[in-house]
Amino acid sequence: MAEPAHSHTTSAAESRWPKRYTVVALFCFATVLCYVDRVSISIAIIPLARDLGYDSAQQGIILSAFFWGYLLTQLLGGVIADRVGGKLVLAAGVGIWSLATFLTPPATAWFALLLGVRVLLGLGEGVNFPAIHSLTARWIPIAERARTLSLNFSGMHVGTVTAFVLSPPIILAFGWPALFYITGAIGGVWVVAWLVRVPDLPPAPAEVRNFGADSPAQDSRGLSARGGAIPWMKIAREKAVWAIVIAHFCSNFGYYILLLWLPTYLNYTFKVPLAEVGAYSLPPWIAAIISISAGGWIADALLLRGIRITAVRKLMQSLAFGLGALALLFVPAAESSFAAVALVTISVAANGLGLAGFGVNHLDVGPNHAGVLMGLSNTVATVPGIIGVAAAGFIVQATGSFSSIFYLAAAIYLVGLLGYAAWATGERRL
Repeated sequence: MAEPAHSHTTSAAESRWPKRYTVVALFCFATVLCYVDRVSISIAIIPLARDLGYDSAQQGIILSAFFWGYLLTQLLGGVIADRVGGKLVLAAGVGIWSLATFLTPPATAWFALLLGVRVLLGLGEGVNFPAIHSLTARWIPIAERARTLSLNFSGMHVGTVTAFVLSPPIILAFGWPALFYITGAIGGVWVVAWLVRVPDLPPAPAEVRNFGADSPAQDSRGLSARGGAIPWMKIAREKAVWAIVIAHFCSNFGYYILLLWLPTYLNYTFKVPLAEVGAYSLPPWIAAIISISAGGWIADALLLRGIRITAVRKLMQSLAFGLGALALLFVPAAESSFAAVALVTISVAANGLGLAGFGVNHLDVGPNHAGVLMGLSNTVATVPGIIGVAAAGFIVQATGSFSSIFYLAAAIYLVGLLGYAAWATGERRL
């Protein structure tokens, strides 16, 4: 009699807290760690560069080196995640980037070695979003996907805010190397928790409902627990895929520059001291947490009210790029750090709405290949991190101003708005 009672208790517990909630909570925390480890260098680079004598161009190369590795594992991570499942792919990624974070302080002994560790960090982090998209396609019903991925995407900014809040006091109290040792160790703890708590595949049939459907009311249309053959040629010819790629590229162009250069911009242009630059850099990313989460809930609510998926995705993306570009055009005219931060905050918050547009659109267009599609779009969207972030350093060194960078980012946003509006769809194509 004890066994049935135990089974009943387990079932009741699962009904109150389905396993997919644990999966979502843990992969969202992985994204937080991903951005803490990625963004902390934007604060640490100030004392690091001072101690080691790096100029603006060298700082730009250090900041961009991450993206050299990040570019290489996006598509591969998506392919493997869709083929064998996202659990082990995500665990491997977090393990690799946490090790790279931990090794960053000793790597500063040689400039080339520091670049190599930053590349290793990128290699590990490159599988994060493709693996999570693959997991979401298999664990999360369609009517919950926008808010699930918006919650995960908001982890980017929770991690950013955490890095900006905690990095300055840790650096001032213990020195900048301590920052990397602490966050690297936390990643190791996460890997253990993930491997212990998350099953390899979602349970059936209770938690596998409405997967791969084209509307919230429809049932599954053949989404497999693990993806089959990848239709590469069909992907290459599909305009809806390239609408996502264009939007992702344009979104990241402005995002990466603001993410990694905002502290230096404030320090350089308005002489905001290191002890305060983290606090000054917070508002855009706090606002983004709110806008990303709100965008996901709004998008799902519109779908449940019967509005077509295509219309919802285009609406969210148009708001993101339109408002984001408008705010950036006024940043060069800002006469105080407060005005500059306010305008950047508007732009970043607006851009966050696009994650309920292109950000979830991979799962609309090809749910069986969500990891591959995310890997493809994020591969292309990593190029701005390599080119844009490094170029910003050279532009600042050459012109002594950030104005051209803000104008360029605004123009790129407008290109993304037009491209996505022309080609995007919410219909399943793959």
